[in-house]
Amino acid sequence: MGLFEGHMRVEKQDLHPTSSAGMYPLLHTVSNSLGLGYGSFNPVLKERTIFPSFYRIDPSEVPQYLGIIRLLLHFHWNWIGIIAPDDDSGENFIQALKPMLEQNNICVEFTQRTLSEISRYYISASKDVNQAIALSEAKAKVVVVSGDSNAIRNLILPLLKYKVKIERTLEKIWIVTSQWEFAAVGLFFQWRAVETFHGALSFRGHASDVPGFHSFLRTLDPHQPHGDVFLKAWWGHVFRCLFRKPSDFLGGLKNCRGKENIENLPPFVFEMSMNGKIYNVYNAVYSVAHALHAMYTFGAQRRMMGNGKWLLDVQPWQILASLRSTQFNNGAGEEVFFSENDKRSAGYDILNLAFFPNQSSAQVKVGRMDPRAAPGKDFIINADAIVWATQKLPSSRCVESCSPGYNRKVIEEEQRCCYDCKLCLEGTISNHTDADHCVPCSEDQYPNKNKDQCISKNITFLSYQDILGIVLASLALLLSLITALVLATVIKYQDTPIVKANNRKLSYVLLISLLLCFLSSFLFIGQPTKITCLLRQIVFTVIFSVAISSILAKTLMVVVAFMATKPGNMARELLGRQGIKSIVLACPLLQVITSALWLGTSPPFPNLDFHSLAKEIIVECNEGSIIMFYTVLGYVGFLALVSFMVAFLARKLPDSFNEAKFITFSMLIFCSVWVSFVPTYLSTKGKSMVAVEVFSILASGAGLLGCIFLPKCYIIFLRPDLNSRDQLLRNKKYRNLNF
Repeated sequence: MGLFEGHMRVEKQDLHPTSSAGMYPLLHTVSNSLGLGYGSFNPVLKERTIFPSFYRIDPSEVPQYLGIIRLLLHFHWNWIGIIAPDDDSGENFIQALKPMLEQNNICVEFTQRTLSEISRYYISASKDVNQAIALSEAKAKVVVVSGDSNAIRNLILPLLKYKVKIERTLEKIWIVTSQWEFAAVGLFFQWRAVETFHGALSFRGHASDVPGFHSFLRTLDPHQPHGDVFLKAWWGHVFRCLFRKPSDFLGGLKNCRGKENIENLPPFVFEMSMNGKIYNVYNAVYSVAHALHAMYTFGAQRRMMGNGKWLLDVQPWQILASLRSTQFNNGAGEEVFFSENDKRSAGYDILNLAFFPNQSSAQVKVGRMDPRAAPGKDFIINADAIVWATQKLPSSRCVESCSPGYNRKVIEEEQRCCYDCKLCLEGTISNHTDADHCVPCSEDQYPNKNKDQCISKNITFLSYQDILGIVLASLALLLSLITALVLATVIKYQDTPIVKANNRKLSYVLLISLLLCFLSSFLFIGQPTKITCLLRQIVFTVIFSVAISSILAKTLMVVVAFMATKPGNMARELLGRQGIKSIVLACPLLQVITSALWLGTSPPFPNLDFHSLAKEIIVECNEGSIIMFYTVLGYVGFLALVSFMVAFLARKLPDSFNEAKFITFSMLIFCSVWVSFVPTYLSTKGKSMVAVEVFSILASGAGLLGCIFLPKCYIIFLRPDLNSRDQLLRNKKYRNLNF
């Protein structure tokens, strides 16, 4: 079985879990047709029809891409650059990442490609210093970099030359993928090269601590490699020494003693902990071992070797079938298995690379991306633990963020990350930065002053706790009391001439209807209910119809009394007592029929009005049919207009106690109030609208009460001498009496 890294294939002779530090363990050759791969390789190897026996041992890269997106979103970076190798792997990386960036409103300012071949590295690096200069001129402060250990070498030297030329480090935040190996850089570069990536954030495949691994590394001895042919070469590179005899020329390099302490190597050269790739290879080796053990246990064919040992005689497809069903817990206690489509969703650790002036360094774990974790815990980042190259959290945006209360307006011919901030329209909010759209508040809420939060609306209606409600209720109660006193007075003095004049029964009807009108005002005060909504307009209009009808009848009585004195006049026969009663009954009856039709078709009902007032919910009575509402109201107005016209024409008739002039004034007040009511009612909202109607009821009723009955009370209480039959016959003297 071969191990693939990119397009390279190598073999190893034993199944020891880790046989070299810095060079990854290699798998035992079982068959030329079965392969386990890790790292960057041609995507065609994923095709099962072409390579049915190839398995990738490292996890899917999709969680890593998601982790990059989550990292950018967490720090509000939406203006970035991308650097990737100039090969198929770099193209695949860009094609996979860019759609995810676009979906999350992250824009790419530039995309640069680096050489991935080592052979061209030294030739091109000195010429590519312009690449670093272009990076320095870019507005994006965050650069996402992908590539293997070869590609990193083709980027670091231009950055190093830039530092020497400009005498300062290129202050960018590098986000590097797990394919990069900083440990490999230490084989070729010195401290000044790698410190260019101070503050970088690096993704690395998750690895758990395997018991005994650290102790195993401490026992490594280049003089006893145990078959590891790379150990001596690697040892000489990292410790800058040679394995030579004392007599050999060392070229200024010291002789390797084999006692050098690998724990003193900086982390970017060598790690004493198991990293993601080693961990994946470790799991792959044991997976194959478990697969072979299962085949051996279940009686796979074996054949005797020359040394007397048995060897399993199996085909690659048999191993593959066993490998698919292999599932076990490794030495770290984690479950290991191979999925059919190589989509194992292992997590990634996020490391912060820090290089300090004393030439010490650290790789600190500052976060984790684990798609298998519960929502809310799948991405964790500790921003306080990050060492930034810019000393503080940098901003990498095309424009500054739009504050809550604003939404983004994309500028034409610019990327969507370059936008203007527009204040939310009335009734809408945005409660987070860089909102694409402002959203309306729910019906029972309204935006605050900054338009970044919705506030619950207050429920409002004309209540007895409001000052306006208290004033109107007190006024209605006072007028009701006054009306009751006037009614009692009229009843007490019912046999006096001034009360008997113009039909005292009509006076009773008028006073009782006025009393009920004042009391009907209480149907408008308080929270509307189904009963009050049904009654308020009906009761008010019917009672007012009775009041106006009685006034009309009073006025007609004056006209009849005058015209009856003329010879041959038929008015007395036409408008006698029965005619007057018919007017009082017929006019309200027509209003009752109209009201019944209203209640039968579209009756009023309680309603919540969320839209008339921005900050309040109005508890109101919906009239059901606005046409019927204005019909019954218009009928009252029509009766009032007829009464006014008749009273106006009869105001100068010769009668001692002629009420026509007072009725004229009362109807003038009545009509003025209700003519003013209509525009005022339509221009107000909420409890003010109800208050306008209540006030109109009280004002018009008070006008009728005052103009018609105040003069009578004046004569009864203050001028009793005028309240006599003799005065009634002396028309001329009192014809012009001004009460």
